[in-house]
Amino acid sequence: MAIKGGGLDRKSKAASEIPSSSLADIAFLLLIFFMVTTVFRTDKDRPIEWAQAAATEKIDEKVKNILNVWVERDGSIWINDRNYPMSEVSEVVGPLYAASQRHLVISVRADRETPYFYIDAVQKELVSAGVVRVVFATELERQMRGIRR
Repeated sequence: MAIKGGGLDRKSKAASEIPSSSLADIAFLLLIFFMVTTVFRTDKDRPIEWAQAAATEKIDEKVKNILNVWVERDGSIWINDRNYPMSEVSEVVGPLYAASQRHLVISVRADRETPYFYIDAVQKELVSAGVVRVVFATELERQMRGIRR
């Protein structure tokens, strides 16, 4: 009698499936890793002297729907922590405002000593971008924001 296959049977066969018993563990470890290592970017406050106001109105808008436009004494414009020339303000703000489906609120934060010429130029740029929701931040509004947090 002939022995088929030499009498040696292979005890382990190559699996045709990917083992899924540890996939959930790996997924949770990756999730925890990304949660721990993610850094949420916050807007940096510019060193300005805030304008004074007798009264202010609270903006009931999510932080993601507020775009801060900083105007400094020398007329430099800062949007999203980047310096832009005055002529590019409408080119930067316009697409952001359109992408938010007109929910974006532009908060103009100007130094107290900023000449009105620069504020007027920023307003004209915002009008040319089609923005209709503009507020002017003051010291009182900044203090209220600090209390709410």
